[in-house]
Amino acid sequence: MGRTTRARLPRCSTGTARYPRRVRIAVAFDCFYPMTTGGGERQYRLFAEAWAGAGHEVDYLTRRLWDGAAPQVAPGVSVVGVSARSELYDARGNRRPLVALRFAAGLFGHLLRNRGRYDVVVVSALPVLNVFAARLALLGSRTRMCSDFLEVWRRDQWLEYSGPVVGRVAATLQHLAVRASPWVSCYSRMNARRLVAEGARHEPVLGPGLVGTEGSGFDESGFDDSLPATVVYVGRHIPDKQVDVIPAAIAWARRSGADLRAAVLGDGPQRAAVEREIGRLGLDDVVELPGFVPEDELHRRVASAAVLVNPSRREGYGLVVVEACASGTPVVLVDAEDNASVDLVDEGVNGFVAASTEPEVLGAALLRAIDAGPALRRSARAWYEAAARERTAAASALAIVERLTRA
Repeated sequence: MGRTTRARLPRCSTGTARYPRRVRIAVAFDCFYPMTTGGGERQYRLFAEAWAGAGHEVDYLTRRLWDGAAPQVAPGVSVVGVSARSELYDARGNRRPLVALRFAAGLFGHLLRNRGRYDVVVVSALPVLNVFAARLALLGSRTRMCSDFLEVWRRDQWLEYSGPVVGRVAATLQHLAVRASPWVSCYSRMNARRLVAEGARHEPVLGPGLVGTEGSGFDESGFDDSLPATVVYVGRHIPDKQVDVIPAAIAWARRSGADLRAAVLGDGPQRAAVEREIGRLGLDDVVELPGFVPEDELHRRVASAAVLVNPSRREGYGLVVVEACASGTPVVLVDAEDNASVDLVDEGVNGFVAASTEPEVLGAALLRAIDAGPALRRSARAWYEAAARERTAAASALAIVERLTRA
């Protein structure tokens, strides 16, 4: 079960002395933390703060998610709404194409009106229309543009996600976006290989990581091993996350004699499937479904859990692994072709990778993490402390600008 220990990602030089001058940077993403709370918005906010901290001027271009004045971030960062507030996801948890089109149009208009304002534009390739909007608006300018790929999907993934017609169109658009981008960046070797295969013009900028500063107040006393062990899941309830396999794994582990409970945080279209599994297995008093919870409660629940489980089959990076280890909580993931987050797990150091979602396989991996006890919690925290020095979002952000300004 699981994989062998993985080599660390390469270090990346981030010294600001290499920059020839102060530069003006725009980062474009249609979500903004904390008004939306996914991994991408956390990443790009950290990027903006890192660039500003290095002495650059930064505009964060996003949807208008606020009333009144734009939110304040950090000195040197301006948040700019380029499209109207809108509901991002449909009932199935998929992004709405019309919202993506509106944001791309707003991004195009802003960059066209401000040609010459920015030295560097980093545009999220999620959704991919952003890339074409920025490229067209900046065509012929001296602005250096990088398309940042949180994920690079296989053609089969697009077909499964969007159907045979829209899926083929989306796969083609991704391919064209890679080819049209002067520079591309990503955060896993898996996605770097895919960008090269899609025809990237230059070697992708492979960021060393996306670690923030979460968990700096780690306190081992927050975990009480005298209480029943709790498994926690954090995230959206969508098909790719495979949340509905968790109850069966918990049931298997309990049949093996473990006094085990679970808290499945978050919400989404698969919640009903999770509820059905809980009822079918008679786990109503064992598995809790609190939905989305406030930030302080989220950190408390993760820190007090014996293990965090994320059975996702698709992850572009896996920030939840980092955030769990920041609290000294080991993780259990599931091996899958499109799951780049398994590269963040050093077997027996900060968690384990299950070979499948079968109850006995996933359940056994959870028991291994729980049985490892305080020693695994300490090594998970030590893993995070090393990652916080070597795999940071700031290092990745500065690596992009360094590559573009030195190109």
